[in-house]
Amino acid sequence: MGTWPNQHDSELFDLLGREVQRQNTSLQLIASENFASPAVLAVASSVLTNKYAEGYPGRRYYGGNQVVDEVEMLAIERAKSLFGAEHANVQPHAGAIANMAAYMAMLELGDTVLAMRLDQGGHLTHGSPVNASSKLYRFVAYGLTPATSDGAGERIDMDQVADIARRERPKLIVAGATAYSRIIDPAPFREIADAVGARFMFDAAHVAGLVAGGAHPDPVPHADVVTFTTHKTLRGPRSGVILSTAELAGAIDKAVIPGLQGGPLEHIVAAKAVAFREAATPEFRDYAAGVVANARALADGLASGGLRIVSGGTDNHLVLVDLRDFDPDLTGREAQEVLERSGIVCNRNQIPGDPRSPFVTSGIRMGSAAQTTAGMGASEMGKVASLVVEALRKRDRPEAIDEVRGEVAALCAGFTPYNGEVGERGAFGITTLTG
Repeated sequence: MGTWPNQHDSELFDLLGREVQRQNTSLQLIASENFASPAVLAVASSVLTNKYAEGYPGRRYYGGNQVVDEVEMLAIERAKSLFGAEHANVQPHAGAIANMAAYMAMLELGDTVLAMRLDQGGHLTHGSPVNASSKLYRFVAYGLTPATSDGAGERIDMDQVADIARRERPKLIVAGATAYSRIIDPAPFREIADAVGARFMFDAAHVAGLVAGGAHPDPVPHADVVTFTTHKTLRGPRSGVILSTAELAGAIDKAVIPGLQGGPLEHIVAAKAVAFREAATPEFRDYAAGVVANARALADGLASGGLRIVSGGTDNHLVLVDLRDFDPDLTGREAQEVLERSGIVCNRNQIPGDPRSPFVTSGIRMGSAAQTTAGMGASEMGKVASLVVEALRKRDRPEAIDEVRGEVAALCAGFTPYNGEVGERGAFGITTLTG
C-alpha cells in the first residue's frame, strides 16, 4: 500500500454522485456536451496523470517516458487514420488553445484573418473583441444571408466571403462555427482562399464527430489546418486536436510547445486515443447519422409548437431557436432558466441580428448529441420538443413546471447514460481500463 490518506472524502464524492444523478435524470441538450464512454472516463482518470512528458515522443525533457511515448504515438496515428490527415498534434488542452496555436503557426502579429461573426454563429477565438485572437491579429468578419419566410436564408453568405477576401486580402480564412445548424462546405472556402493567396483553416469543434461518422463533409482534404475539440460530437474527453498538412507540421508543433503549453495531459491524450478508436467503428457511423436525424426531429417538433428555427432547420447536431415570434418578451436567459427548472438543460444564445446582449439574448441553442448517446431516437426527440414548448408556454405556473419535470424524469429513466455508483476507485465503479 502507498502512503495516501485513508479518510473517505464523502463531501467530494457526494457531489460526484449528485452530478451523475443530474446527468441521468435530466435532458442534456447543450450542443457542446456529450456523454463520454466508460472506457474514456477510465483512461482519463488513469495513472498517466502522474507522468510529466513535456516535449514530443522521442524528444522529451524528462526521463521515464517510454510508455507515454507509445501512448501519444497511438493517439496520433489513430487521429491521422480517422480523419485522413498528414499530421496530428494531440496535445492541445482545449479547442481555444488549438485555434491559437494554429494562428501562431500560420500568422505574424497583426496579420489579417477573415472569419465568421460571433453574433451570427462564430466562436470567441474567431476574432471576438474580448478574446486574445483579436488583440494579436486583425480580424474581419463575414456573416449570413438575410432570413426569408421560406427558411432558405440565414446561410453563410459565400458571395460576401469572396468579396471581403478580395478587398481585405487576408492571410488566413477561417470556417467553422459554434451556433450554425447547416452544413459548412469546405470546398468553396478553399477556392476563395486560393484566389487571394490565403491559408484556409477549418474549426471543426462542433462537427468533428459528424465528420468522423460520415455525416458532414470532411474538411481535411481542403484545409491547411483543421482544429477540433474531442468532447462534443466526437464523444471523447474534454480537450483539443490540430490536424495539418505535413508542410505545417513543424510550425504547429512548435506553436503548441513551447509556444503555448508546457507538459501535456497524457491521461487525456490516452482518453483521446480511446475516443478515436471508438469513432472508427461502424456503430459510430450509425450514431452520427442518428445525431442528425434526432436534431431534425427536435427542430420539427419545436417548429410545430410555434418556435422559429433559425435557417428553417438543421443539417447537423444543433438547433438554434429564435424566441421572438413565440413571445417577444421571452428572453433566452429566462427560457434557459425555466427549462432548467423543468429538467431540460440548454443554453441561451444570440440569434442573427439579435437586438439583445450576449448575456440576455433572444434565442436558445439545443443539440442532440448527448441524448442520442443515451439511446433516444426521433420519437423521443419529438416528445422532448413538446416538453420544451409546454414548459415555455406555462412558465409562470410552478405546478406546470413541476409536472414537466416529472415527465422529463420519467422519459430519462429509460435512457440513463451511466449506471453504478461513484466511489474512490473511479467513476461508476470502473476499476479496470479494459472498457
